Amino acid sequence: QVQLVESGGGLAQPGGSLRLSCVASTSLFSTYTMGWYRQDPGKQRELVAEITGGGETNYGESVKGRFTISRDNDKRTVDLQMYSLKPEDTAVYYCNAYKIWPRRDYWGQGTQVTVSK
Repeated sequence: QVQLVESGGGLAQPGGSLRLSCVASTSLFSTYTMGWYRQDPGKQRELVAEITGGGETNYGESVKGRFTISRDNDKRTVDLQMYSLKPEDTAVYYCNAYKIWPRRDYWGQGTQVTVSK
């Protein structure tokens, strides 16, 4: 079992920035693709950004050019730097770790991000 602990959520104004961080308990951290997802009440959970162990990234369309995902395999952390925040970015953000083989899929407890005046 891999434990994922998120931090850094909170309240930001439109146009502002926040940085989320997630630390993983596994020594095999570099073998996992790490991702950030978000979910608003009543909506499906959606991909925000993901990064492979080798550093390849993929972003959801709505955050491209505004958010940046990064990881530090030595520290077992994955960060999400969010700029130019919009009210529609308001959601609970979840850290995810997965690998295809053997199949593993782990989630953090989530951290609230609220963008409002």
